[in-house]
Amino acid sequence: MSTECICGSGSLDLWLWAQSSTEFPDRLSLMEVRLQAQEDEITLLKSSLADTVQLALTRAIQSLSLEDALPESIQFTNETPIKLRGEEEDAFEEEMGKDQTWSSIVEESIQPTTIRTLQQQQSKSSEDSQGSCPQTPTSSSPAPPKEPASSPHGGPLSSIREGEKMLCLTNPNCSTRCNCKHQSHLHFHIFMCILPFILLTGQSIKMFIRGRPITMYIPSNILNYEELRMDLPSQKLDLDWVYGYRGRDCRANLYLLPSGEAVYFIACVVVLYHISNQTQRHYQKHTDCVRCLAIHPDKVRVASGQTAGVDKDGKPLQPFVHIWDSKTLVTLQQIGLGTFERGVGAVAFSSSDAGTFLCVIDDSNEHMLSVWDWNKNIKHTEVKSTNEAVLAVDFSPTDTNNIISCGKSHVYFWTMSAGTLTKKQGIFGKYKKPKFVLCFVFSLTGDVLTGDSEGNILTWGKSAADIKTLGKGAKETFQIMKQTRAHEGSVFTMCILQGGAILSGGGKDRKIIHWSADLAPERECEIPEKFGAVRTIADVDGEELLVGTTRNAILRGTFSDGFVAIVQGHVDEMWGLATHPTQNIFLTCGNDRQVCVWNAEDHKLDWCTTLEESGLCADFSPNGAVVSVGLSTGRWVVLDLQTKEVVSDLTDGNEQLSVMRYSPDGSFLAVGSHDNFIYIYNVTEGGRRYTRFGKCTGHSSFITHLDWSKDGKYVMSNSGDYEILYWDVASGCKLLRNRFESKDREWASYTCVLGFHVMGVWLEGSDGTDINALCRSHSKSMVAVADDFCKVHLFQYPCPKPKAPSYKYEGHGSHVTNVRFTHNDSHLLSMGGKDTCILQWRVKGAGTGDHKEHLASSSSVFSSSTEMPAEHLNLSLSGLPSLYNFFFIGHCPVSAQTIL
Repeated sequence: MSTECICGSGSLDLWLWAQSSTEFPDRLSLMEVRLQAQEDEITLLKSSLADTVQLALTRAIQSLSLEDALPESIQFTNETPIKLRGEEEDAFEEEMGKDQTWSSIVEESIQPTTIRTLQQQQSKSSEDSQGSCPQTPTSSSPAPPKEPASSPHGGPLSSIREGEKMLCLTNPNCSTRCNCKHQSHLHFHIFMCILPFILLTGQSIKMFIRGRPITMYIPSNILNYEELRMDLPSQKLDLDWVYGYRGRDCRANLYLLPSGEAVYFIACVVVLYHISNQTQRHYQKHTDCVRCLAIHPDKVRVASGQTAGVDKDGKPLQPFVHIWDSKTLVTLQQIGLGTFERGVGAVAFSSSDAGTFLCVIDDSNEHMLSVWDWNKNIKHTEVKSTNEAVLAVDFSPTDTNNIISCGKSHVYFWTMSAGTLTKKQGIFGKYKKPKFVLCFVFSLTGDVLTGDSEGNILTWGKSAADIKTLGKGAKETFQIMKQTRAHEGSVFTMCILQGGAILSGGGKDRKIIHWSADLAPERECEIPEKFGAVRTIADVDGEELLVGTTRNAILRGTFSDGFVAIVQGHVDEMWGLATHPTQNIFLTCGNDRQVCVWNAEDHKLDWCTTLEESGLCADFSPNGAVVSVGLSTGRWVVLDLQTKEVVSDLTDGNEQLSVMRYSPDGSFLAVGSHDNFIYIYNVTEGGRRYTRFGKCTGHSSFITHLDWSKDGKYVMSNSGDYEILYWDVASGCKLLRNRFESKDREWASYTCVLGFHVMGVWLEGSDGTDINALCRSHSKSMVAVADDFCKVHLFQYPCPKPKAPSYKYEGHGSHVTNVRFTHNDSHLLSMGGKDTCILQWRVKGAGTGDHKEHLASSSSVFSSSTEMPAEHLNLSLSGLPSLYNFFFIGHCPVSAQTIL
């Protein structure tokens, strides 16, 4: 540490801050308000540090003489268990709104063992009172402990002046006096020297989220926290199955390959589903949501375009198009990186030249249309398309130089010549101009047929130049040759069959109509209302069809036999996920009001029911006979898995419910609500009868997660303001104020995102909402994490150290809202929010054995030291937020590397 005075011109802001803390005694109350509001994290850290100095000095340094420093021979020990918290401290924390400052950190970190050792030095420091910073004493024999004298604010420090100079009291290597005149600056100087010693003892760890300190106590079976080894888990995940299909807002995204596989997409995954074998393969090279597909004329290669997305810091990423082999899933080419904006809205291969070119329209304001020689990754031409939405694009099947695009109130006919693109707008003339032109196909005669939002199929043709009317410079035009009334509502899709017949799919009427080549209707059928409107159609063999719908289902069937769903999914944001205690069954629910029960082994939807409100959380009873679902209004229902009937219907409060959790023996049900309460119910008659037992009152924000202890007597809960509270349910839902006593309690499940055993899953700088859910495996060897950045993480369990390593898995295109292991840990289920996607991951790898032995025997992967030189800690104003915003370790020895 530098021995120069730290109040030079470069530290003026620091001095002003430290000085202000001594002038305003009510800083603590102001800081409490800021903590609760979480409006200014940096200001919080600055003011907290000033408070720390005050308590650190009054607790530890007031017993030292002016020239004595801490000797190198001071020994710190953890052989005797030290009670870190009592009811008095918890009561004080509650009085302060459960918001602690750096002062309380220091107060807890300096344990009685340390204070007694410091007091022993008082007898050796009473004679010399002037001079430079002291050297290490030659003897450190114990002396009778003395009670430190009480003093007013800054009491003992007033005598540390030597004229206009200050002395560094705690660093033996500091031989230069600080020339600062201000006592508050001295506090900071002394704190900088004593910080390594403050960190040397203790049995708790403090973690900071958005400036909020969270205390976690180290279990007794951990003999040396520093030697815990944070390894990658021995298990890994492989994507096993994808539930869902994106039909609600995408089109032309379902095709059948010669291999018998249907190719479609959802989230960041392109799925190849073999219809007969009922197997899936997955193309997983996209980094954000896939938005469009095109099949090469060889029926093997596939082009898929994605949205731009954003990175962890909210900065936009670059969209691109991948061309890949559907047989090997090998990426053949990536085009457009750095060219496209926002996303890729439509792609199409040319067909008359064996698929040499690829046309792409992006999602920028001008909807740039570009043509690529994709095999060479060369862009041939690019032009602004329109400021209106573009919904489809394709090459003419007979001429690569002709391209059609359509969208909001337009049809454009493009001609490519000499590296440039020119367009002509289709003229509607006497026909009503539709709001949207949604789709188009090329007839076998070369005509262009468009389907629009008025329910019409329009036949377009080229008209010769009208020289008589428009003069010698007139050009040919594209006009409507025929209008055919097709559907009530929009014509969402059209498909050309072999022989020239045409299929059209309707929106409002949900009809599929079979037309002759000259647009005479021949057959029609209607898909069930529960599947929504027809989004896209793929021909299987001229008779059998695949139909993608707007309610995210894929149907298979014929006109004569009707259609059945082979792929289904949710259609709105999902949050509720629960796995069956003994079977490979899981339940999902979300804002679409659907409750779906899935078979993870057969990869199919067993049954689905629609509720009156959104379902946000769920849990199976331990006997597996019923499942409870929490809704968005405080209401919750219990469903019988066999009859699918509601066997119980209750309401707690009028705010949304966030967590439902049965006790291990099924005798209690805990219901966590956004009204800050946990409602406890007695459960009888095999989960069919519920009576209110009590209510857990004490959280200052909404309940987010909770778990039962293994014996079913206690509950651990997390809340929206990052509290960890413990409840004695058996004794009447009593809040356990001495949280230290819960450090060794075993938990039947671990889904709370805050706790000692899962502290390492949080990344530095997290704001508290970055992790939506986590789940410990039943083997207690791993923990899965759902984050806000579209990732699923797999950590070793327990992972109580910062920067714990993990495997990261991509596939979701939205925040991952929930994760759960199946009953035997064979699979992990993860659920996306807005992407409406459920991913089923296969768990591969052996278990790690008993986790307690692993904790006790592991060795440290971090470099440890018994001292942390103050010069290793960059405590400048600019460095404070990044260094201390997240983790503060109150149990040492620990190195600066561990904290950083």
